[in-house]
Amino acid sequence: MIGRLVVLLIALSPGAAFAQAAALTLDEVLQSSARSAPQIVEALAKVRQAEGKGISADGAFDTVFDIEGRSREAGYYDGSTIETGVKRPFEENGGYYYGGYRSSRGSFPIYEDKSYTDRGGEVKVGALYALLRDRVIDERRTKRSIASTDIDVAKYEAEMVAIGVQRRAVDAYQNWGAAGLKLRAYNELLQLAEQRRNAISRQVTLGARPTILLTENDQNLVRRRALVVRAEQDFANAANALSLYLRDEAGMPLIVSAERLPADTSALEGLAGASKITAPVERPDYRAVLTRIDQATARLMLAQNDLKPRLDVSVEVSKDLGPPGVGGPNRSLTDAIIGFRFSVPLENRAARGRVAEARAEIEALDQRSRFLRDQISIEVESIVISLNAAERLAKIADEERGLADRLAAAERRRFELGSGDFFLVNQREETANDARVRLIDAQARIASARAELAAATADRDALQLSR
Repeated sequence: MIGRLVVLLIALSPGAAFAQAAALTLDEVLQSSARSAPQIVEALAKVRQAEGKGISADGAFDTVFDIEGRSREAGYYDGSTIETGVKRPFEENGGYYYGGYRSSRGSFPIYEDKSYTDRGGEVKVGALYALLRDRVIDERRTKRSIASTDIDVAKYEAEMVAIGVQRRAVDAYQNWGAAGLKLRAYNELLQLAEQRRNAISRQVTLGARPTILLTENDQNLVRRRALVVRAEQDFANAANALSLYLRDEAGMPLIVSAERLPADTSALEGLAGASKITAPVERPDYRAVLTRIDQATARLMLAQNDLKPRLDVSVEVSKDLGPPGVGGPNRSLTDAIIGFRFSVPLENRAARGRVAEARAEIEALDQRSRFLRDQISIEVESIVISLNAAERLAKIADEERGLADRLAAAERRRFELGSGDFFLVNQREETANDARVRLIDAQARIASARAELAAATADRDALQLSR
């Protein structure tokens, strides 16, 4: 009774919901978990966070518009200037190109002679191009590359989180199904004892059986009721654990009722689509390590870039428009300016330190990827071995259950005819029930091994993660 009350209280708790129409399937649980599991939703949010950082890194290549004005409001000179400009970095070089417009009015001191323009103002375009340092790689492009690969890493980590959640969802469903089948088996065992009590009671009344036999049967009934109560408790706990993965459209946990337990052992079929592959597999966690190696390589290239001398070349063309201004006619011609900048790092210990750091990081990540690759291969092979053994043990357990059922049925028939022994018939029934429970456990181990194999090989289709 206590176990039944536990089940009833859980069923009536807030957030509980029942769907009586159809048996609960593993696909339904996996789809619900993939859609609403908080861990998966959190991992997807981290992917969006990485995408946001990627957009921020792209901002280093944004076009910048600026405008500046200055006017002398007091003093001998009354010059005023306004200047606008547009600047944008190159996508494939560390330099940039720009354009601008400048206009002036009034007079300026001799030391500000460059402020004069013709009446229509001055337009100019120019560019700076890196020839050595920052030519192949620079800080802007490195940050953008790392931010882009951070998105890939976040996606790989989200996949591993989802795979782990689905793996645990399979276990929760299998535990619920196995607990329900065990409860059903113990209930049927109890019903046999209850039916026998009625028959023994009639025989005792008629004097065909001693009264002590009825007492012994009652003792057996109490023991079997205790087994049912424990099974009900296990089933209620399994249903409660399953609610962590079975959720409604709003993401609230659902406590599934006993009425949704499959009528047969289909609840223990597990991920039938999980293939027994032993070929090397590239799981998301392995690809994440490879991506980390790419990031470390990018940082190494940036550090090596900082060791190079800087040689930048610049070109600028400007033209004043309109009639000559206050500054005279010498600004009316087109100006073309070519320049360069050269610098050599003499010590640059910071860059050398970053080179050593990046190389060590690459070496460490390379060893990690090697170990992870071997670990995945060995893990998959071990799971396949365990799965094959579990399937053989399940076949043996099924044969044992069949033989035990035949013996129990024969002994019950003998007892009903008056030639059987009470203790022997109880022993046969309980042995048959134990064999049935062992078969359930064996089938559950097969399902668990299949789920483990699907997780180890990142089988997204089997885990309902293909969408």
